[in-house]
Amino acid sequence: MTGPPPPATQPPGIHHKRIGDVIVTAINDGMFEGAFGMLANFPAAEAEALHQAAFRAIPPRLAINCFLIQTGDRLVLVDSGFGGAIGPLAGHLADDLLAQGFAPNDIDTVLCTHLHPDHVGGLVDSAGAAVFPNAELVVHPADHRFWGDDATLAGATCDQDRGFVQLARATIAAYADRTRLLTSGEALPGISILPEPGHTPGHCGWLIASGGESLLIWGDIVHMPGVQFPRPDVGMRFDVDGAAAIETRKRIFDMTATDRLLVAGMHLDFPGFGQVVRAGDGYAFIPDVWTPTV
Repeated sequence: MTGPPPPATQPPGIHHKRIGDVIVTAINDGMFEGAFGMLANFPAAEAEALHQAAFRAIPPRLAINCFLIQTGDRLVLVDSGFGGAIGPLAGHLADDLLAQGFAPNDIDTVLCTHLHPDHVGGLVDSAGAAVFPNAELVVHPADHRFWGDDATLAGATCDQDRGFVQLARATIAAYADRTRLLTSGEALPGISILPEPGHTPGHCGWLIASGGESLLIWGDIVHMPGVQFPRPDVGMRFDVDGAAAIETRKRIFDMTATDRLLVAGMHLDFPGFGQVVRAGDGYAFIPDVWTPTV
């Protein structure tokens, strides 16, 4: 006797993690198939060899994660995924929120790591209106200034780059009357900004501290885990300042490995929680072990 055929898609990508008195939920917005040509100054053949050795997909697949922070009285979203920008493989944030019983108007704060489309695409709809009508947007002023600058749009040399800028500007416009620019300190009690410039001028992480425990949601320190942990000197072609991005990655790797700080990343394999450890001349990522209770 045979059972029913397997489902065509996975169930919602939702994973809860307790940090002190705070619940942090990893939400998988989807994935997209990348290419080793996205790497800067690194041979594609060497990148492919690293992926083969680690049993990783070829072409490389990049996870797209967002994080929901539930405090005693706040519902905070860190980034919003792609929205409808790249088709059916991504844009699942809204459905995953509904699966947990949350509607867009329940979100009161959105913390941005930066304004790239796979991080803010879910913040605006096709008409450019705010998806989260009650949410304050918190962003580093360097990113707000860079993407809002007409010179950035004028310097975009292809349709994809212009699309990046236009979506960032649409996000800035949609939340213009409820945007807070933050360079240092706490965005909310127990949630602090950590500047991580390079990938974009205002790229940042968000450090959560509660009950003696900490978690750094580090944004885009890593895009391709199979390559950039063992080779932290490998950047991405769309880094705004490639040298600064590499310097920042090495600094964050050193800090998190030394302090044994739990991290979470937007392009780490879902659910994206784990520890950074030193390995030879580079680093490795140890995923957090799944448990049935929060």
